[in-house]
Amino acid sequence: MDGDPIRVVLVDDQELVRSGLRRILRRRDGFEIVAECGDGDEVPAAVAAAEPDVVVMDLRMKRVSGMTATRQLRAGDTPERTNPPVLVLTTFRDEELLSEALRAGAAGFVLKDSPAEELIRAVRLVAAGEAVLDPAVTGRVLDAYRSSSPPPPGDGAAALDRLTARERTVLELIGRGLTNDEIAAELVISVVTVKSHIGKIFRALDVRDRAAAVVFAFDHGVVAPRAGG
Repeated sequence: MDGDPIRVVLVDDQELVRSGLRRILRRRDGFEIVAECGDGDEVPAAVAAAEPDVVVMDLRMKRVSGMTATRQLRAGDTPERTNPPVLVLTTFRDEELLSEALRAGAAGFVLKDSPAEELIRAVRLVAAGEAVLDPAVTGRVLDAYRSSSPPPPGDGAAALDRLTARERTVLELIGRGLTNDEIAAELVISVVTVKSHIGKIFRALDVRDRAAAVVFAFDHGVVAPRAGG
């Protein structure tokens, strides 16, 4: 595979799970496992030392949860302010838990019973700065997020007013979990144009990455509720 491999830190308290992830995220497919952690309290040092492109994070661990570790990373509360994107990997179909992971700053989530190809795709997308929402639970997670999250601080309406109609449509599609390629196909525009819109959205909303844009879209009702939801 061309180019440098995607550097990955694996975080899971089960060695058997980490072993399986190593077999999926192989170097010949463009990945390099640069560190492994058996608990959330090991993550800051491992990330600071390994400087990964992506952290694949279990949520429930014995000492420090993946939720706490994710929040620390995304807040920059690590040595040298190292805060790579986090892909949550979990066995739990708990919509409230997964919605909390989004608020903690996760770039998305994949269920552990997903096909290996889906994990590979998700890691690549997150490394490229995109967000990944497992379609099996995305709609219910959105509903749980909207019903349980307090009103966000700040003037979100004013920020939305800074967006053009097309940019607001792109934000909605981001919130629905579509990739740049999927947004381009949906709107019949080029991927380059999609990226230009996304850059303007980030500046208008004062968010630093796609995961934060997803959270903004959820917080401010940009993503339409599911039919019957």
